[in-house]
Amino acid sequence: MEDPIFEFNKAIIDATNDLCVSYKPNTAFYEAYGLKGWQSLQKTINYLNERYPEIFTIADAKRGDIGNTSTMYAKAFLEDLDFDSVTVAPYMGKDSVEPFLAFDNKHAIMLALTSNEGAFDFQTKDVDGKELYKTVIETSKTWKNSERIMYVVGATKAEYFTEIRKIIPDSFLLVPGVGAQGGSLEEVCKYGMSPNVGLLINSSRGIIYASNQNDFAEKAREEALKMQQEMEVILQKI
Repeated sequence: MEDPIFEFNKAIIDATNDLCVSYKPNTAFYEAYGLKGWQSLQKTINYLNERYPEIFTIADAKRGDIGNTSTMYAKAFLEDLDFDSVTVAPYMGKDSVEPFLAFDNKHAIMLALTSNEGAFDFQTKDVDGKELYKTVIETSKTWKNSERIMYVVGATKAEYFTEIRKIIPDSFLLVPGVGAQGGSLEEVCKYGMSPNVGLLINSSRGIIYASNQNDFAEKAREEALKMQQEMEVILQKI
């Protein structure tokens, strides 16, 4: 097989595209294979854009650097690769994020409150009477083209969604951590859903690793369908 990474991706996409509104390749797993990995990523995004243009694409790259460097990162993912969005880290402030917001019809998805254990090292620390993640979100609203920002909020932090919605009631939230990481879909929807839904809920490992046999695409579809049906029940209740 000439490009097994792309062929795997293609099989997953073809098996699940009617159940998904978005795909989020994690760029680290492509960069680790050097040029060949980058070519697999390019082929994957090209396939999505050409075959399923209605699907929202996310480069899960978590970039963030000083202005000139961020400008090049933004160009790489939003222009050259033509992703719809890219995840960014806000630690270096507005000049590390604003270059990603300069592209029409594109989005930066900013890390706000993540689902990993180390999130508590900094993100929830009290700074002048306010948790740091709240200051980050509030400050980001003052940046140029801030309407193009989405926010990453981990599903394992469902109890924080109420506070986050007070700050950004209408923004879209990308919510990883449902499934393999233990996040509750029902809890996320209960506390995080806006009047326009406003949630992009992500499950990766629980779907793409549903089987390590030749039936991997079929099993991935089964898991994706389960989640889609769970979401439909919750939406109907609301």
